[in-house]
Amino acid sequence: MNQEKIRLLAGIGYVNAATMVWASNMVIGRMVRDDIGPLALSAARFSIAALIFALVLRKKSQLHPNRKALGTIAGMALFGVILFSPLLYLGLHYTTAINGAIINGTGPLLTGLLGAVIIGEPMTGRQIGGSVIALVGVLYLISGGSLTFWYQAQYNIGDLLVLMAVSAWGLYSIMSSRVMRLMTPVSASAWSIFVGLPFLWMLAAWELYYNPVVLNLRLIAIMVYLGIGPATIGFYAWNQGGSRLGTSGAMVFYNTRALYGVILGSLSLGEPIGTDHIVGGLLIISGGFWASRKKSSE
Repeated sequence: MNQEKIRLLAGIGYVNAATMVWASNMVIGRMVRDDIGPLALSAARFSIAALIFALVLRKKSQLHPNRKALGTIAGMALFGVILFSPLLYLGLHYTTAINGAIINGTGPLLTGLLGAVIIGEPMTGRQIGGSVIALVGVLYLISGGSLTFWYQAQYNIGDLLVLMAVSAWGLYSIMSSRVMRLMTPVSASAWSIFVGLPFLWMLAAWELYYNPVVLNLRLIAIMVYLGIGPATIGFYAWNQGGSRLGTSGAMVFYNTRALYGVILGSLSLGEPIGTDHIVGGLLIISGGFWASRKKSSE
């Protein structure tokens, strides 16, 4: 196996690790929506992530960012820390998990288009085709293969908020792929959180003034998990994968969140896995792997 294939497989492994922990983030976000506001929850999880990253960077002697990357880091902080999580959690207050998964399925194509416009990174034919196949897999997974589902589906302000969150994450991914030329994935992930966190604290303080939170062991445990899992491992793994696959290549696998959500739902809630889940899952995985392959002509 040559180095290029090893790099490709490592990238696929990293982005799937990220989407797996993010699938749990969606489930937990719905669970605690009545216990804590979106800004306070985001601030809590990123505070824990910031502490972990600070310890890691101190050990690696990487406590200072690359000055050439400061502008891009600020953009990553805005879109990936200040906007993404609050918009996602707020959207989950008003919409259903099903609608959220539908909208998340637009992520790869949306990010590919943004990448082509903003940084001139065009999507290849395979990436476009793979993104479409994966999106079809998400839609099939959600609808159970029934066309009547789409006539009965209802949409609301929460759907718009989730779409804005997906767009923000797409912009974060585009910027992270650029900053990897100047910084390591660990350092880039950490500094985007360090820069964005103070602003998130101010927003959370405003929210807590009007909506105070009653802490208990369950909520504290959830915040610790969200800080270690989705905020630390998820960000690090995503940036590692993006540095190997590129923005469009990584985003093709973004749709595996829906597949992992079904698996986590089955394991934690005892929900049965049916034929629609299997077909949809195979389409998502096939689309991702097909898009990540490179033709000699590309």
